[in-house]
Amino acid sequence: MIKRALCVVFLFAAASIAAAQPAPTQTPSPQKPATPPAPHTSLKVGQAAPDFTLPSSISGPDGRKVRYKLSDFKGKKNVVLAFYVFAFTGG
Repeated sequence: MIKRALCVVFLFAAASIAAAQPAPTQTPSPQKPATPPAPHTSLKVGQAAPDFTLPSSISGPDGRKVRYKLSDFKGKKNVVLAFYVFAFTGG
């Protein structure tokens, strides 16, 4: 008789605890941001790039930062440019 009473009390307690829990809500899955369109360029593969100047982290003999111009390398070396958009690589 005591076992039956304890079972009833336990079932009642479990049912009341389950009823007190908030119903699980279905959270919407995060949507991926739309891919931005590729920038428009008039350059074709194999065409020469327009001249530009880039700053460097290297200091020259006078203590000022060195600046590189694309035209400085014309006819001397191959130039490879790589752009890492939001690549927080640290080195």
